[in-house]
Amino acid sequence: MAGDQGCVRCCRAQPPPVEYVMGNLPEARVTESRPFTNVGVDYCGPFHIKEKRDRNRRQIKVYVAIFVCLAIKAVHIELVDDLTSEAFIAALRRFIARRGYCSTIHSDNGTNFRGASNELRELHDLLQSDDHKEKVTAFLADKQIEWRFIPPHSPHFGGLWEAA
Repeated sequence: MAGDQGCVRCCRAQPPPVEYVMGNLPEARVTESRPFTNVGVDYCGPFHIKEKRDRNRRQIKVYVAIFVCLAIKAVHIELVDDLTSEAFIAALRRFIARRGYCSTIHSDNGTNFRGASNELRELHDLLQSDDHKEKVTAFLADKQIEWRFIPPHSPHFGGLWEAA
């Protein structure tokens, strides 16, 4: 006999295995659909790259918009030259032109950028600004795309696109 399960010494020496309860995956992750029908989007950067136009090549700051397919985990990357609403909508249009229309876009709501550096503070301010939300909402409503935000202070909800 391996030991009495009621004995404190036996329970400490050979604890019973713990069974983890896993939550259900979101519907967008388990339903069969064409690639990039349901996507998660996040920014990364800034990156400093050299301009190719001039001989003196000055460095410019760019960001990367990462679009991740929730069904097959494929990644689509778009360069964004600044953190304006127009630049994001242009990146979204390029994404749609190459991959087709998506039905839902998932993203964080920007609270994970609060304690970051000044560059990331710009991104947080952009995502929280009413002007940005109005412009993006108008574009998405025109294309019949639904935008869903994960709860604040819970980046693990967006683990699929945060990991990319």
